[in-house]
Amino acid sequence: MSARRKHYPLVSLITVNFNQSEVTCALIESLNRITYPNLEVIVVDNHSTEDDPTSIKQRFPNIVLIQNPINYGFAAGNNYGLMRARGEYVLLLNNDIEVPPDFLEPLVELLETNQDIGAVSPKIKFYYQPDTIQYAGYTTIDKLTMRNTSIGYWEKDKGQYNDERETAYAHGAAMLVPMRVVKEIGLMSYIFFLYYEEADWCARISSAGYKIYYSGKSYVLHKESVSTGKMSSLKIYYQNRNRIVFMRRSLKGAEYTKALLYQLLIAIPKNAFKFLLKGKISYFIAYYRAIGWHIGHVFSPEIHENPML
Repeated sequence: MSARRKHYPLVSLITVNFNQSEVTCALIESLNRITYPNLEVIVVDNHSTEDDPTSIKQRFPNIVLIQNPINYGFAAGNNYGLMRARGEYVLLLNNDIEVPPDFLEPLVELLETNQDIGAVSPKIKFYYQPDTIQYAGYTTIDKLTMRNTSIGYWEKDKGQYNDERETAYAHGAAMLVPMRVVKEIGLMSYIFFLYYEEADWCARISSAGYKIYYSGKSYVLHKESVSTGKMSSLKIYYQNRNRIVFMRRSLKGAEYTKALLYQLLIAIPKNAFKFLLKGKISYFIAYYRAIGWHIGHVFSPEIHENPML
């Protein structure tokens, strides 16, 4: 933000913790060094069972700690934080992120000066390889494969993505959204639990007429997949289940039929049998559990619900 600016709107930062209190504390340590002067930090604990999340509050008494009695998932965790937030802007930040001191000002400045932007994400770099990019914007999700690409992924950061521009989706690990937009379009859909919830949220923001932006004037460092692991049965299950959930919520008619047939007859069998051939039976089963979930929820109205704030 400009050094002359006198108004610093309150930003409510929301992060979801699950059995990673030390990781979350490292995030808050980095937040305590930022230069933006008007921030509230909301930690939503999704019923951690392997450590004590109250230790976060003990170390950082100024935070708001919400302790859920059940793990309702990443989307729901963020929603509980959104319900508690008091800020003009809400910043969703993964707990496995650490931030440089001046990361927030460019994001707030962009939204303050352009009311047409409904969400913005900074450049995201790998924490353990801070010269390497994870995210510099997203391409549009393909309507057949339901996949897209992270721009700049694994490229060395030489300043080639230091611009600000429109992008297809913000990144759920770090995204700033005006509260007025949240009140208009609603909360994240609870159906996702984990993965694809931010893509769906961005699609709804776009459908409401807002732009999604990437800002290379800011960056954060991401440890990536601390809670779910780099590859796990849980990750495979929810990624594939929710790819189809996203498809069911966003496509209609012939586009939907083609995409569904592609997932059921080509993509999932191909990937599942690769794991079977490698002897990774639990991964193979995870793919077919994802399909089984949809068979059991063919007519579920929950698929299309959009909870409001």
